[in-house]
Amino acid sequence: MSRTTTPEHGDTRRPGGGPETGAADTDGDGDGRTDRDTTGLRRALSWIALVVSAGAGALLSVGAFLGLYVRPTSDDWCALWKARDMGVLGITADFYRTQNGRVTNAFLTGVIYSDDMRGPKLLPAFLVVTLGAALFLLARAALRALRLPAPPPVLLAAAAALVSALLFFAGTRSYQVLLWAPATVSHTLPSVIGLWAVLCAVRAARAGHRWARTAAVVAAFPTGVALGMLSEPFAMVAGILAGTAALLCLPRLGWTKDRYVPTWCASLCLGLATGLVLLTTSPGARWRRAQHPREPLSTELVGETFRDWWRVWETIAGQGAYAGAAAIGALLGLGLALTLPHANAHPHSHTHTREPAGLPPRRLFRIAVLLPLPLIALASLAVTYGLRTGYGDVGWTYGRTWTSFLLPLLLTLCAYGTWGGYRLGLLLRRAGRPAARAAALVAVGAIAVGSTAALVRPVYELTTSTVVRATAWDRQNARIRAEAAAGARDVAYRPLLIGGLTEPLFARTYARDWAAQCTATYYGVDRIHRP
Repeated sequence: MSRTTTPEHGDTRRPGGGPETGAADTDGDGDGRTDRDTTGLRRALSWIALVVSAGAGALLSVGAFLGLYVRPTSDDWCALWKARDMGVLGITADFYRTQNGRVTNAFLTGVIYSDDMRGPKLLPAFLVVTLGAALFLLARAALRALRLPAPPPVLLAAAAALVSALLFFAGTRSYQVLLWAPATVSHTLPSVIGLWAVLCAVRAARAGHRWARTAAVVAAFPTGVALGMLSEPFAMVAGILAGTAALLCLPRLGWTKDRYVPTWCASLCLGLATGLVLLTTSPGARWRRAQHPREPLSTELVGETFRDWWRVWETIAGQGAYAGAAAIGALLGLGLALTLPHANAHPHSHTHTREPAGLPPRRLFRIAVLLPLPLIALASLAVTYGLRTGYGDVGWTYGRTWTSFLLPLLLTLCAYGTWGGYRLGLLLRRAGRPAARAAALVAVGAIAVGSTAALVRPVYELTTSTVVRATAWDRQNARIRAEAAAGARDVAYRPLLIGGLTEPLFARTYARDWAAQCTATYYGVDRIHRP
């Protein structure tokens, strides 16, 4: 941030020494004229942000509406009958004792499926709203912490909407990430909970009351325990990021004045570790490991893990739409630069450039800027290792698990874009080159709009496949229920594949076909077969 020094008592003078005349000089160029170019650029920036926010918001609305067309598949069948017959506490005990030990996951599953498919149908809309709101509030809180002026709300809305849309639709498993409840509970919902936990901690810090901070630190532990028993991939990613934040925010390093942030992060990490221990030592987790014994750590396993990890990032890098996260961040940064008063100082005036308040000391700042990507790479490697040991050579293809590190990646790209756009905007304002500012605005705006447009096709394909399947499923469901009501004990079921998920009758033998057995139990029959 730059400031132009002025004499005291409000005696603002032109660089040539004469008194100020005419309109206020908002651009610091000393000509006494209103910077009409800056005003025009602000208006253009707002219109671009409006296009992005409207486009991304429309896509998110479609995704939320598609929840009404969600029908059971794969793990849904087992969750439906267990929630119906066992209740919330029963399914929680079943997960702990015989399934996988994910107590929080089981409890939420029981709640969501307690009213048949109503919960899974409403869950996508809940995720869209809560994630978007969290990202909007997080961006505003970050700008306040840096003591930067608030940009137009439409810019923050555009950033939150586009990042959310990229997370849901730009990947390889859109259906699983947004519409399939077992995956969203395990891999999408934890990120939403984590963001809101951070926002609550920020709110407690801003409250200025010691009791509020104490309550936030105390609440971080059970939150971590719940997250640790909800999703192992998210627990690993959150633990790595929170642990690093705790180290960077130690008071002795000069970024923070007290121990609130390190203490809160340490409490969260302790909770995550506790939750993971409770999960891995549960009878259900031991039973699951017995069914799929893990390979002993070896050079071959390490090499295979790194190959899988490289494939994961090749796939992510191949999704060009993710560049929109950096572009919308750059738009936000340009908006901040245009919002600052007197940012474009005249070359002959006395100008002092300052960084936004709230940043760490310069050396620590460089470390903080360089660390996110290596940390995300490390976290993704840990997730890939877990997938390799748990699911074998196809584990890396389970794109729903990537959400745990994809969201931090998108936020990092957006933050880099914001800082780059901010610095570029200040540089061009000081240089007095409105044409260059306009060119930069057009370039990043085109990328952001193009990224939004690139999501239209996957959303269209997702809509088509979901609605078509829902129609076919409803017809088949009506027939099966009529046959079951008439006393049939063996009914025909035609698999309806969607989202790369398992459907009943996938196994060669019925004894190993858990999906078919759960489907039969859900309908109250003894067996199902292909028509």
